[in-house]
Amino acid sequence: MPMNAASRPYTSFVAVGDSFTEGMSDALPDGRYRGWADLLATRLAGRTSGFRYANLAVRGKLIGQIADEQTRAAADLGADLVTLVGGLNDVLRPGCDVDLVCARLAEAAGRLAPSCRQLVLMRSPGRRGPVLERFRPRMEHLFGFIDELAERHGALVVDLFSSETLGDSRLWAEDRLHLNAEGHRRVAEAVWQALGHEPEDDWRAPLPPAVRPGWAARRTADLRFAREHLGPWIGRRLTGRSSGDGRNGAHVSAEDGKAFWVTPVDAAAPGCVSTWRRWQDGTGAVVNAV
Repeated sequence: MPMNAASRPYTSFVAVGDSFTEGMSDALPDGRYRGWADLLATRLAGRTSGFRYANLAVRGKLIGQIADEQTRAAADLGADLVTLVGGLNDVLRPGCDVDLVCARLAEAAGRLAPSCRQLVLMRSPGRRGPVLERFRPRMEHLFGFIDELAERHGALVVDLFSSETLGDSRLWAEDRLHLNAEGHRRVAEAVWQALGHEPEDDWRAPLPPAVRPGWAARRTADLRFAREHLGPWIGRRLTGRSSGDGRNGAHVSAEDGKAFWVTPVDAAAPGCVSTWRRWQDGTGAVVNAV
């Protein structure tokens, strides 16, 4: 854990990855997603003036796509802090070559680590249940490699996978693949603490005892999940499509495909990242960094 986090605040942050980092399913009233990375950016912005942030993550991306499409732009931005989370979309697919996933993750980390003051990797959370148990060996293979990768590059690892609380289904959205708002809030707190900041609360704190829904309620939820989430997911797999097709990261220009920084309008009260403006340099010009 960094011992000088308080004395050397992070002035810029780039988030790289898939839907977990994009913020699904922490939805704002306008339909946009927030998520742990945006929440962390807001906290960091409150510690230093001129803070800049860019979230390049796109839902559905495999680790090879993250390495090819996001890491060079992220490295070129030259942020103090970079988070890299990916590979779970790969390990959930039939016939996944986990060693190849690890190799592409290593490629991504190798490009990002020299470009920043601190690289952060994660052992991603898993919702308790039969799906997790089926893929646990692959996930543990990947997470073991992440520990090795962190040691190689001096990166931090935030271990969310071992948290019993983050495995609680009540912290997951109806699609059973993404955290809900409270889940994302806890992840932001976990990263905040890993960076050496004083805790604001206990992100591992257990939820109150659960009241098991009745049989009818469980069946209704299962049918809704199958109709609204599982069926479309299978359809995309069969047709080679992805939920991220045609999408850019939140801070990647749709016009020219370039990544850009955003910064709070009011540094004293950063507020939600969705209200931030594009970063301007000393001349007042909007900066598209890469």
